[in-house]
Amino acid sequence: MAEGNTIGGRLRRYAKVSTAMGGIAARAAGEKYLGMKGDPARMAVDLREALGGLKGPLMKVAQILSTIPDVLPEEYTSELTQLQADAPRMGWPFVKRRMTSELGAGWASKFQSFEKEAAAAASLGQVHRAVHHDGRKLACKLQYPDMDSTVEADLKQLKVIIGIYRRYDKAVDPSEVQAELAERLREELDYGREAKNMALYSHMLRKQDGVHVPESIPDLSSRRLLTMTWMEGERVLNFVDRDPEQRQKLAMNMFRAWYVPFYEYGVIHGDPHLGNYTVRPDDLSVNLLDFGTIRVFKPSFVKGVIDLYFALANDDPERAIHAYETWGFQNLSKELIAVLNQWALFVYGPLLEDRPRTIQEELPTGANHGKMIAEQVHADLRAMGGVTPPREFVLMDRAAIGLGSVFWRLKAEINWYQLFHELIGDFDVDRLAARQAEALKVAGFEEEPTAANAPGSLDHDEIRSV
Repeated sequence: MAEGNTIGGRLRRYAKVSTAMGGIAARAAGEKYLGMKGDPARMAVDLREALGGLKGPLMKVAQILSTIPDVLPEEYTSELTQLQADAPRMGWPFVKRRMTSELGAGWASKFQSFEKEAAAAASLGQVHRAVHHDGRKLACKLQYPDMDSTVEADLKQLKVIIGIYRRYDKAVDPSEVQAELAERLREELDYGREAKNMALYSHMLRKQDGVHVPESIPDLSSRRLLTMTWMEGERVLNFVDRDPEQRQKLAMNMFRAWYVPFYEYGVIHGDPHLGNYTVRPDDLSVNLLDFGTIRVFKPSFVKGVIDLYFALANDDPERAIHAYETWGFQNLSKELIAVLNQWALFVYGPLLEDRPRTIQEELPTGANHGKMIAEQVHADLRAMGGVTPPREFVLMDRAAIGLGSVFWRLKAEINWYQLFHELIGDFDVDRLAARQAEALKVAGFEEEPTAANAPGSLDHDEIRSV
């Protein structure tokens, strides 16, 4: 029987997730009915304990939410970041059945060798080392069974998680964030699409000597099996104590790995956590991995990002309003613009100063500047009645914060202003559009792979019901 989004599969997952979440939701509803003020810290601990026994997409989404500023409160994020992303690994009998379903009964003969034990496991699948008949080392990413049903069930329950928090705090409406994550998570299930994303990045980064992208092996791949060349490298945390010159070179390679595709092609790798890149010790170049969460933006969105930069640099309120509207923010007032600019000035801060500096400089008191800004922005938004971040904003903001945390760990002192201006110096929205169209065609996309035409996408009524 072919796999898919089955009623039985969804019901089994609903039972597991609903049991975990039911008690928390009931308590929150009771407190609201009785007029009691909820305790976010206690609720956050309960949430982590409930989700801690569940593996798969729901936990992945929870961890993504924990990295997006102000979508969830600090109490929630500190607990969610303690969740472990690894899922229970499939044993060899299970792996053999899965490989047979993807490549046929004689699948083993298609490899020179195939390791029985998984080299790594994550929320949607696990990776096995293998060797091609031509001698190339391979990585075979094999999806766990029944993941379509699991994803659909988990996305329904995501509304419960967000709803619990929304009972207590309405400063940020995460409905568009939720819709964006739903689209991206469905895309991650299609390994054929991920192979195209990999080809897209190979094209966009072909001139970057400091970045390497795996090559997919089409005849050993399917929708639920992605076979690619194995990339040797070490964890980035192994390099945090290297000499300053090495740390700076590594940071610059990572900066270009993410932002050359964005500013030249309008594409972002939306999952910059530490497991998605490794470092080649010989030259400190970066292996970029896992191409399931890729976002293609309209060229006008990229122009909006640059417009906001110059609006902040030149204190130009009208240009800032235009930029936020281009991003998708609505019902903008002068007061709301001022609050949004507080966060924008923090994120853009390193790019606004033409000097070498760390990505986040500590205040004289030793306080965390980013945390203080986020708390102030959240309080101001709550006082103003809240804001709905547009979905296009989600992965862009997450990439900036995620990469910033890596640069901070590396203690890299770089002139970020110069790096940024090298990328945008000759920016032209029409030329970006032309480069983007060519790159998508080279990668095998017949049309732009955005949320609007993603395989399995929801229509607007379905998104509102999630």
